[in-house]
Amino acid sequence: MEDEDAQPIVVVTFPADAEIRQAFDEGSGGVASLVYLESTPEQDRDAVLRSARALLSWNPPKELTPEELQALGEGQMIQLISAGADQVPFADIPESVVVAGNVGAYAEPMAEHVMAMGLALAKELPQRQDALARGEFRQRPATRSIADLVVGILGFGGIGKATAALFRGLGTRINAINTSGQTDDKVDFVGTLADLDTFLRDSDIVVIAVPLTNDTRGLIGRRELELMKPDAILINVARGGIVDERALYEHLRDHPEFSAGIDAWWVEPFDGGEFRTEFPFFELPNLLGSPHDSALVPGIEAVAARRAAENVLFFIWGDPVRGVVRREDYQD
Repeated sequence: MEDEDAQPIVVVTFPADAEIRQAFDEGSGGVASLVYLESTPEQDRDAVLRSARALLSWNPPKELTPEELQALGEGQMIQLISAGADQVPFADIPESVVVAGNVGAYAEPMAEHVMAMGLALAKELPQRQDALARGEFRQRPATRSIADLVVGILGFGGIGKATAALFRGLGTRINAINTSGQTDDKVDFVGTLADLDTFLRDSDIVVIAVPLTNDTRGLIGRRELELMKPDAILINVARGGIVDERALYEHLRDHPEFSAGIDAWWVEPFDGGEFRTEFPFFELPNLLGSPHDSALVPGIEAVAARRAAENVLFFIWGDPVRGVVRREDYQD
């Protein structure tokens, strides 16, 4: 008979260092019993997973077998440490299992990264450094002022709102796209994906901060890029698959006044075991790239771990859970 006074078991499915373990302890507040799968004998894995109220996971298909995922059931939760859920194999997970992304955990550093890319591209820093390297001391034409530009944020969740707060301080106007078409934040326009064409036409800087779902995969293609201003800036800190790779490369190549800051790539080590591009992006002077590190600042892993553990407690207590994933957004 199950001991009703026993603490609920929360299983951590990935290797966690001392800092992450401490953050999990702090986030769980002593309410749950944390079990680390890496320290669990192989013969005990199945029993431990079946007894868990929740799992804390980075990348479920790499940490658990399909059979282990399929054995989960009613009253159980998978809490992701990552914000996105596009790596989750929903076909292997029973529908009764709640899956939640770690929404907002990385918002502040990612917003800083977006602003850094936006300013660098608006001031043409990559292009002007290349010119200097060629011996060209070119001060004209002048670069743009950020004030009064329209920053369009595609995906107005935690990352989008933090980005808007930074840009607003520079005097920009903020246009936003989210699922409801409503927000309490100060914006000049808010709409849904139905307003995407107008949103793209009006924006000087477009920030992609939306999850990769069935609705957003390939959302920005050749047609959408042609709708944007000739000197627009596109910044993607979400997922590579939201933008058509060939279309973006050809648009950058054929429109040198257009520029892009890319932090999220189409093939990355996290899911593909390597980094590669299908087109020679790095030969283009109007591209600024980073290795999907926009969220990575000192201590952020502990912040994310603590926030994830707190969300597990909401689930255990029956309180509203942040970031619950809608399976239909990811499954065919």
